[in-house]
Amino acid sequence: MTAPTVPSPALPLVILKPREADRIVAGHPWIYAGAIMHASPDVKDGDIVEVKDHRKHWLGVGLYNAKSKITVRLLTHDHVTVDQAFFEERIRSALALRQRHLPGATSFRVVSAEGDFLSGLIVDKYDDVLVVQTPALGMDLRKPQILAALQAIFKPRAIVERNEMASRKFEGLPEANGILAGTLDGPVSVDLNGLKFETDLRAGHKTGLYLDQQVNYKRTAELIGLTPGANVLDCFTFLGGFALHAARAGAARVHGLDQSADAIAAATRNAATNGLADKCTFEAANVFDWLKAQTTVGPHEKLVPKFDAVILDPPSFTRNRASVEDALRGYKEIHLRALKLLRPGGLLATFCCSHHVDSVTFQDVILSAAFDTRRVLRRVATFTQSPDHPYIPCIAETEYLKGFAFEVVR
Repeated sequence: MTAPTVPSPALPLVILKPREADRIVAGHPWIYAGAIMHASPDVKDGDIVEVKDHRKHWLGVGLYNAKSKITVRLLTHDHVTVDQAFFEERIRSALALRQRHLPGATSFRVVSAEGDFLSGLIVDKYDDVLVVQTPALGMDLRKPQILAALQAIFKPRAIVERNEMASRKFEGLPEANGILAGTLDGPVSVDLNGLKFETDLRAGHKTGLYLDQQVNYKRTAELIGLTPGANVLDCFTFLGGFALHAARAGAARVHGLDQSADAIAAATRNAATNGLADKCTFEAANVFDWLKAQTTVGPHEKLVPKFDAVILDPPSFTRNRASVEDALRGYKEIHLRALKLLRPGGLLATFCCSHHVDSVTFQDVILSAAFDTRRVLRRVATFTQSPDHPYIPCIAETEYLKGFAFEVVR
């Protein structure tokens, strides 16, 4: 005898104001408090809710949190149950995208929040270890379902939680760090493009490495390799990502700078592990101060450029629109100094990871610095984030990393 079908319990309802549904229909998952006309009186923070427009037309299912600036994070436009099977299907779809566009890669971002239509969830894969971030309350409450899905798909050695981001406080969540499943003792050796990087997944920056630069490491190194025996400066080197790739590509000498002494120590170990210690040196220094010292000359002295390539990959200079002007001054300063250190014919590879500074504005800053230093540049490459950090055009926030490579014509 077939068991009777049990109907799914009714979900709390959120109804949008007139003209507020278009952006959601177009694909953007964020619903702000000001867009909501009515919410069920029994809805609780963290609940799954149905979302409809002002005419009661179905829009989708999302995660509710009145404490957050983003009141509802839409997960799907379909009539589905958000359970372990939902997360497993969505994560498998995200994994398939990576396998198509990063064939052979063993470390990459598996889930990139809005870029994979899982707003509030980030999952990074470092070989056989997964690192999870749940900056949104709704996702945080569903960690057991998410972890079960991840274990079913990947069978990882360990799953690490890295929830120390400040944004969690706006969701009413505490910071958290620890092992959620499996065991992990000490740093992990991560393979990127055939190079090994020692990474502390429990205490390192963000989730461990800048996986969004994985493709750009290789592309930049290929450009540097066009000048055999190049002398390279890698600013904001972190664990030596660009530096080691440049050294392997044929640079004779690479000098990496980073303010973190721990990062410099790790980069030095990474160079030795990869047999590149004879080509790479690393220095703990404030990059702004170091560049200023190297480009300051006396009234009757002339600065002699000594680098064939300079790489600028700073952390974001701005987290909000209010500080963009200050950020642009910072970007111009480092480009002014870098261009003074480049020989004619040299390569400038430069990156900006702030969503609030678009690529046109970023290039304008670089060209302004070139004008002030009387350098003429030829653009030879344009960079974006690696394909494991997908860009969805209708979700502008998913595009943040941009970069260029320029040759110094004179």
